[in-house]
Amino acid sequence: MLRTMLANVSAALAVVMVVVSPASAQTDPALLARGDYLVNVIGACGNCHTPREKGQPDLTKQLSGGFQTFDEPWFRVKGANLTPDPETGLGRWSDAEIKSALLEGKRPNGTPIAPIMPFPLYRSMTPRDLDAIVAYLRSVPAIKNQVQAPEYRKEAFNVPYPDAIRQATDEELKQPVKRGAYLAALGHCMACHARRSVDAPPDFKGSWGAGGREFVSPAGKVTAANISSHKEKGLGAWTDAEIKRSLTEGVSRDGRRLKPPMLEYAGYWKSLMPEDLDALVAWLRSIPPIE
Repeated sequence: MLRTMLANVSAALAVVMVVVSPASAQTDPALLARGDYLVNVIGACGNCHTPREKGQPDLTKQLSGGFQTFDEPWFRVKGANLTPDPETGLGRWSDAEIKSALLEGKRPNGTPIAPIMPFPLYRSMTPRDLDAIVAYLRSVPAIKNQVQAPEYRKEAFNVPYPDAIRQATDEELKQPVKRGAYLAALGHCMACHARRSVDAPPDFKGSWGAGGREFVSPAGKVTAANISSHKEKGLGAWTDAEIKRSLTEGVSRDGRRLKPPMLEYAGYWKSLMPEDLDALVAWLRSIPPIE
């Protein structure tokens, strides 16, 4: 009898350990803080996934679904609800399924995610940063907000994966240029600055940093800048301080206020850690000059 009781207790403890361990990981303060930083600072996820009120992000509905519609030749979509709401958000997704969406652009049922979600650039994410994002998304308030279903218009899109993007190591992230490249991937800089037109996917080889993509918004038409180290066409003649001001304040070298979407990203990147800003500048300096 005693042996049976002890066996039952051991089995119960095993179950408790299985249940508690993931929860404890998701309440690790350091992990949650890192996830907050990745989602709300360098990732600027709210720029596509948070509703707006009078042009400003509505933080009472943070990450519950984007306001704008991305209308491209291949698809018509809005930013998804990333909160843990079980009906309209990620509440029923497993950790592995969230990571698959981030790295492979796949939903739990296997259907693709439109590549306006820059998952080709997220492949560099370290395992701990993936865990941090999942933990943070589990921690935000669940908000019921049904986002319109995606509409796919053409054959399956062929998403180009950059050859240079692979999972980074913690050791590599100690090197400024590699750390900057990692941060730029999480900030999906090349989703705009390696794309010539909305009618063509990003060119992660021939147009790496060249810019050229046009955006149309209430603020008018704007073209993604050349961010290569070209001294005339790009950032080659800019000082480090000028680049940092552009990233964190949305102000160009000549004092001109940048237009969206870059201006909006500056609202997130103003909270970048100094060492991360330094790393981004080092990375930008390393991009070969391109016309």
